[in-house]
Amino acid sequence: MLELRHLRTLNALHETGSVSLAAERLHLTQSALSHQIRVLQDYYQLSIIQRSGHSVQLTDAGKRLVLLAEKILEDIRVAERDLARITQQAAGSLRIVLECHTCFDWLMPIMDTFRSDWPAVELDLVSGFHSDPVSLLKKGVADVVIGSESQPQSGIVHFPLFCFEILAVLAPGHVLGKKRVLDAMDFSQDMLITYPVPETRIDLIRQVLMPAGVTWQRRTAELTVAILQLVASRRGIAALPGWGIRNYLDYNYVIARRIGANGLWSDLYLSVREDTASLRYLQDFLQTINRVCFATLDGIKPLKEMR
Repeated sequence: MLELRHLRTLNALHETGSVSLAAERLHLTQSALSHQIRVLQDYYQLSIIQRSGHSVQLTDAGKRLVLLAEKILEDIRVAERDLARITQQAAGSLRIVLECHTCFDWLMPIMDTFRSDWPAVELDLVSGFHSDPVSLLKKGVADVVIGSESQPQSGIVHFPLFCFEILAVLAPGHVLGKKRVLDAMDFSQDMLITYPVPETRIDLIRQVLMPAGVTWQRRTAELTVAILQLVASRRGIAALPGWGIRNYLDYNYVIARRIGANGLWSDLYLSVREDTASLRYLQDFLQTINRVCFATLDGIKPLKEMR
């Protein structure tokens, strides 16, 4: 009675704490996911989840099944890696281009995990800023691009990773800290500190400031820690992913505020060439990113799949 799809559903519920988010991650409707849970509860005559508003919590029975799910799903991943080695599909290269500077924070431990799982796959980062990173895939200079690009292109596949909220980052005691939500005009009052990329690639500028006709002053820094240091020393304000500044917020090194009533959100994709999209080690790299990020990063949401 217990099937792999049920285990994947329970694992997604455990990691997201939400029927709607779990359904999005598994590319199911909420009714289809709820039906799976009802079937399991009817079969075992036990409650698997408890609902609390829009969130869910696993019961003791649900937690026991999640332990089983984690073990079996990991065994499947190991077996698939072994099969890839048998069929000579365990060697190759993943040259990675990062459009998102703060992605270094979560990508490094994932790369370490991947190296131990796929020792014959060479991992490398393609350094420097690239105005059109997806073009590097077509030229054969890169194998993977992690960025915001999702426009359909011949020969390119875009896998959804997640969407994340961008927060305004201020020094403690900054006058704008009295506001719970910042609007476009607030960013005209101070220096905007960003990464050294074109303004059209900066979500705050492209999605908020330019549509509002707001003018701004800007200076750049290459490293996240340098941006945060400048903010903390009252040289300006910044806009960074919430998960990238969590530790600094916990220590009150900086403070953060939402941008706009509904927040400022950005989408992240993993792009590859179509002829490499089905490689077992590349699929495992994608699965590792999803598994680790949804388990460890604050404030991210699933993206619907698109090709």
